[in-house]
Amino acid sequence: MKNINILLLSGAVFAVLIGECRIGSAADDVLIEVSSGKYSRENCVISCSLPKEFQTEPEVHLVSIESGQTIPAQIDRFHKETQLVWILENTMPEETTRKYKLRKGPGDDRSRPHVQMTSDDQQVIVVSNNKPVLKYNMAIVKSPIRGESYYDKSGYIHPLYTPSGEVITDDFNPDHPHQHGIMFAWRKVIFEGRESNGWDQKSQSGEVVHRKLGALTSGPVFGRFSAQIDHVDLTGPDGPVTVLHEIWNVRVYAIQNRFLFDLESVQKCAADKPVTIAKIHYGGMTLRGRADWAKRRDYNYLTSDGNDKSNGNQTRPQWVEMYGPVGNHSAGVTMLCDPRNFCSPQPVRLHPTMPYLCFAVAALDEFSILPGTPYVSRYRVAVHDGKGSSTQNQQLWNDFTDPPVVSVVPSVR
Repeated sequence: MKNINILLLSGAVFAVLIGECRIGSAADDVLIEVSSGKYSRENCVISCSLPKEFQTEPEVHLVSIESGQTIPAQIDRFHKETQLVWILENTMPEETTRKYKLRKGPGDDRSRPHVQMTSDDQQVIVVSNNKPVLKYNMAIVKSPIRGESYYDKSGYIHPLYTPSGEVITDDFNPDHPHQHGIMFAWRKVIFEGRESNGWDQKSQSGEVVHRKLGALTSGPVFGRFSAQIDHVDLTGPDGPVTVLHEIWNVRVYAIQNRFLFDLESVQKCAADKPVTIAKIHYGGMTLRGRADWAKRRDYNYLTSDGNDKSNGNQTRPQWVEMYGPVGNHSAGVTMLCDPRNFCSPQPVRLHPTMPYLCFAVAALDEFSILPGTPYVSRYRVAVHDGKGSSTQNQQLWNDFTDPPVVSVVPSVR
């Protein structure tokens, strides 16, 4: 048995991969310099620690020293160290630098993309630049077959849209009605010697349910929501027992040519007892592809290793794209597995005849989530119209795992 020993807290570690920041001495104005490093950049998310002179400001913006253009920027106070976040849009060649001046206030360009988060009693609704991105289901979504009400579900993302407005995920498909959009569930959970199954709801031995919505954030660069999801053992001698509390932190970016968001899952023991995830070849962070892909079986996968549905199952890629025809064009969704995740690169379950994939770390061996030691998983998700490519996905990977370096220094008046 392997015990997870994750020592980094979720808020602090999330900042590391988005941008490295070096802070200079205090000054009335600050100059921000971005170094692209060894990769060309475009539509790249960048962040750094917010200089202390701006810590009390509600809004800020950047001005390009080269062009004089106003660049939307946003403050993210979710992390232990407050971040400044913006998007590098125009192509930046490798081994080059760009300089910006950080200023107070929202800037003068209100026409740029904007991520809006709203909620009602049923869902969190995410819109970017007036286009629907995704919905997170807080309320129970009922199975279309009421004789199978055990498939009722909450605490997952569906629908997920393409930029052209097509739905790219599925829910309650007859072949696997327990697979729901983007969800996180374990297939074999051992607690107090009992086995429960939060993955296949038909077993009625476990469930994964939404409990509470956190704060919503909207803005010109990103929108954020958090949610508490509970993993419940339904086999307890005295009734249902919550074994894991899970927090989802979802940050959606105002990228113009695709949809892009980060999903961080933090699972903690609900009691002062370990929870064991038994060995099995599937379960974990899961994506179910659109319904007509299942009917026609005309979907495929592309992995960072160059594999597809014929040979990609149970390999350990850095990223996986699922793609297929959508109306009169094609579209795809790529999931990138953070290299700091447990046993990364994680094995993947790529089903050869049904469009679903999951990062199935339990395929390697059983492991335990220990009291006081969170199990943290992070994934970046990108959705695009048109044909995907290894080049595009590798650029996403480079931006995610080896981002530009940001230096914050005093500016010269």
